[in-house]
Amino acid sequence: MLSALPAANEPDCQGSTSCQWLFSVTKSAWFAEGSYWILLKPLRVLLILLVAFVARWALHRAINRLVRTTTDAGVPTMLRPLRERIPTAAAEPGEFIPERRRQRAEAIGSVLRSMTTAFIFGIALLMILREFSFDLAPLLASAGIAGVALGFGAQSLVKDLIAGLFMLIEDQYGVGDTVDLGEATGVVESVGLRVTTVRDGRGVLWYIRNGEIIRVGNKSQGWALVVVDLPIGFAGTEEATAVLRTAAASVAVDPELSPEIVEAPEVLGVEQMTVDGAVIRTVVKTTADGQFAVGRELRRRLAEALENSGITAQIAAARLFPGLPTRPPAPAEDGRGGAT
Repeated sequence: MLSALPAANEPDCQGSTSCQWLFSVTKSAWFAEGSYWILLKPLRVLLILLVAFVARWALHRAINRLVRTTTDAGVPTMLRPLRERIPTAAAEPGEFIPERRRQRAEAIGSVLRSMTTAFIFGIALLMILREFSFDLAPLLASAGIAGVALGFGAQSLVKDLIAGLFMLIEDQYGVGDTVDLGEATGVVESVGLRVTTVRDGRGVLWYIRNGEIIRVGNKSQGWALVVVDLPIGFAGTEEATAVLRTAAASVAVDPELSPEIVEAPEVLGVEQMTVDGAVIRTVVKTTADGQFAVGRELRRRLAEALENSGITAQIAAARLFPGLPTRPPAPAEDGRGGAT
């Protein structure tokens, strides 16, 4: 029994091989006995932190690589939105790399990097606390209760964040898009996980929570269809249609507007009949960015064509003097087949 006790100058290693090895190297009993807290514990903590940093670096590198490939128009990736409409001025799809895709990919990458950092270092913190003999059961239980309470108290916040994340993933809209969000219609100035800001035509800046957005009408994705309805009164529809077709064709050959036109303008014909006469519809398919410029120029040229052809004067005369015919009557025929 007495022989089992250590000598006065020997440490009480209690069977620890590292303690015995340190004593044999340093000849220090107190250092060997305290090696568990002086050396092993710090080494374990450093190892946990090292593994956490390596895992974070690897995941961030994978996310950054995914973001870079997403901004490349020639490589399909899971974060890429639906196929964009390429303007006719671009010869190859690879020549058109939208800026909105890059911004969207970087925003999603930032969210993913933050989530991975919080997850990895959260686990590392729990492992370090366990190394220092902390009882994690009450901590985890308290965290669970706090999470449930936070979830009930901040349901709208969680709803906004989740809606914003899915909005970014699905590429519903981005900065610079013209959107209709219900009461707010205008140009998107900023997109966040919780709030989207839209400036309308009068300069009012609207802050819309993402969780409150039920529907989105995006006027800047893909192509757009400009529809122009012009009344011609009771003038001849064939004459008015020919005049409008000539004016619409002049818009398609305009060198400043032709790159924005996807399909040539088309006069569809009489769209409806009103008490003031017929209404003829003209449509043109344009790029999303050029719809407003093409639409304004198309309306101007159609209106000028009607005015130069005299149809506008016929419409005004018919409104001022409803009983008067807009066109001269046909000559009457006598009984012998001749005109009187």
